[in-house]
Amino acid sequence: MNQMAPETKNRADAMLGLLAPSLYSDHVKVYPRAVTGYFRNIKWAILVACLAVYYIAPWIRWDRGPNAPNQALLLDMEGRRGYFFWIEIWPQEVYYLTGLLILGAVALFLATALFGRVWCGYTCPQTVWTDLFMLVERWIEGDRNARMKLDQQPFSFNKAWRKTAKHAVWLLIAAATGGAWIMYFQDAPTVTREIFTGEAGSGTYFFFGLFTGTTYLLAGWAREQVCTYMCPWPRFQAAMQDEHTLAVTYQGWRGETRGKHKAGESWEGRGDCVDCRACVNVCPTGIDIRDGMQLECIGCGLCIDACDEIMAKVDRPQRLIDFVSIANLERRANKQPAILKLLRTRTAIYAAMLVLVAAIMAGTLLTRSSWEMNVLHDRAPLYVTLSDGSLRNGYTIKLLNKTRDERKLYLTIEGIPQAAMFLAGEGDEPTTRLPLVVPPDNVGDYRVFVKAPRPMIKESSTTLRFNVVDEQGRRLTGYKSTFNAPN
Repeated sequence: MNQMAPETKNRADAMLGLLAPSLYSDHVKVYPRAVTGYFRNIKWAILVACLAVYYIAPWIRWDRGPNAPNQALLLDMEGRRGYFFWIEIWPQEVYYLTGLLILGAVALFLATALFGRVWCGYTCPQTVWTDLFMLVERWIEGDRNARMKLDQQPFSFNKAWRKTAKHAVWLLIAAATGGAWIMYFQDAPTVTREIFTGEAGSGTYFFFGLFTGTTYLLAGWAREQVCTYMCPWPRFQAAMQDEHTLAVTYQGWRGETRGKHKAGESWEGRGDCVDCRACVNVCPTGIDIRDGMQLECIGCGLCIDACDEIMAKVDRPQRLIDFVSIANLERRANKQPAILKLLRTRTAIYAAMLVLVAAIMAGTLLTRSSWEMNVLHDRAPLYVTLSDGSLRNGYTIKLLNKTRDERKLYLTIEGIPQAAMFLAGEGDEPTTRLPLVVPPDNVGDYRVFVKAPRPMIKESSTTLRFNVVDEQGRRLTGYKSTFNAPN
């Protein structure tokens, strides 16, 4: 068999490489230009509010009494508690966390149905921290043109100190972010002192480094690539939108045909867009909004501010780019008055779900008891026949005291006549009112035997109810179990 010479084969492979189109392209770095205006001011206000809440909230104190954490917001993993100001969540109440996640999801659906990707453009953590990192970058390296020139320049002292200073500030912000996150799980003053003095545990330093590194990487380097490639939300957020959803839109009916415009020239026979690319230069994801709705658009509205600046300079009406629905875009094109239709089938459903879940959570939170009880019946043996012919069943009773005080309560039973109880290991004197001392903010664990005369038991499994009452006889909680007997 004839074989191709190595030199010929290499040349052939090279020719195929030149002819075959590449399926990949290098990442094009985005250099957003600074802009001022209505939407930029809103973004600054929300950014300051979000960062203030994130960094300050762990330091807020809340007095819960002795032997209790005094941090207002704390997820105490070691103590297995969640503290939210006056609310204390136990592990058994994890359904409240589920409810919060459902509320967040439904609220996001509702906001998207009304205003498009307003979450992505204003309150998403990736957007907030990326805005902060880009602000630092502009302070140190300059605006768009200055940063582009700096990156194209050969290595120099000016370039070195600016790059070093930028990344140093980025790392400081990332470290503050990672440290603040840990403070939501440990006491803020304590863990701060331990981190700086080297007394923190290895787990604390691991998560501190992890959150610092991810913040630095995602907000400083990845930026718009997180929104474009990593975040799943852009892939299915369109399912929540319809023709009445407000979104950042270029009004092509008014802007086309676009082209350069000189002072004094007539506007007849052409559109208002002067093709200045100001909207592209300020976009944090580097897209051209004039190409229509795109997956990369986060709905921040900065292109609206940039375009309004240009329209003011050329003496044309503002809002060539605007927050407008598809329905109103067509109405404007046809010179019809725009309508704002917020109440629609999908928004009504989302709002109803939001109110329903919030009402259920509020209702359960307001009516929840400070006591919870759990009864486990012994499996081996299911029952014991005593020498006097009576039957005995064993139970493990766990009584949760959510208050901060030690309480003396009483355990009673109902369902079997002449049945009585006694604690294991504390004598054999049955009683119908068994005293229990429950520790504060803890679970009391008790081994209880129930004894009943054989003639009172008519079936192999009889319903038996345990009740916990206070000293005044008021029922606090209860649990339904069974009393087993021979067939």
